[in-house]
Amino acid sequence: MNGKVCIVTGGNTGIGRETARGLAQRGAKVVLACRDMGRAEAARDDIAGTTGSKDVEVIALDLGSKASIRAFGERFRATHERLDVLVNNAGAWLGSRGTTGDGLEATFGVNHVGTWLLTQELLPLLKKSAPSRIVVLSSALHYRGRMDWDDLQFERRKYSTTAAYNQSKLANVLFTKALARRLEGTGVTVNAVHPGVVATDLMRDYPKLLVKLFHLFLLTPEQGAACSLHVATAPELGGVTGEYFEKSRIKPAATAALDEAAQERLWALTEALAT
Repeated sequence: MNGKVCIVTGGNTGIGRETARGLAQRGAKVVLACRDMGRAEAARDDIAGTTGSKDVEVIALDLGSKASIRAFGERFRATHERLDVLVNNAGAWLGSRGTTGDGLEATFGVNHVGTWLLTQELLPLLKKSAPSRIVVLSSALHYRGRMDWDDLQFERRKYSTTAAYNQSKLANVLFTKALARRLEGTGVTVNAVHPGVVATDLMRDYPKLLVKLFHLFLLTPEQGAACSLHVATAPELGGVTGEYFEKSRIKPAATAALDEAAQERLWALTEALAT
């Protein structure tokens, strides 16, 4: 990975932080794309200290804000000539229904729409830098996901945190499949990954005691980063695209994620929401 430039969204904590650390250990220049700049700078210092890397950078990014995403893209393109790996790691699992600054239901807005828009912003540079890779963090919960096409943002039905999260993770795989088709022949690959059930800040809005108990049974963030790092860096995966990975191995995605009509329907809807 020497000389390669990588972006990790949500790189200030949990799986993202350990993914960024792993990329830095392998010699890559790493950009932490984060909303909380204080925590991001602390993560940068930690990663630099443990890896000896002088190439860890922080750029502000709020995936719940289209303006922030576009500003990030503009700044990154202005200051970097290449992008070899984009790890769409950041995500949210909220304890109650909320909205982004743009008025989108927050789980869907951050986990899917924000990820979709950021990837579009960076695609020209990824294509210019090919061979390059995009890694999208989904979840095994996408198998339980259902796209409610009439109410994707829970504006009419009763809000369920689990249903919202599962739907967003299914959307991640639908997006990965649709994007892989669009990138055929460009040298840019895109794959979705399940990191495992990991002790992270994802459930930070839940009661602290519940989170502590839950964390007793989970993987460490370092273990959770292993699959992302494998898909981002393994030489043998250079031509692999449009796949879903668990435990660093390809696994068939949910039947709902394989529906090409659904992939294209979501793409068109997302395109409209992201404008």
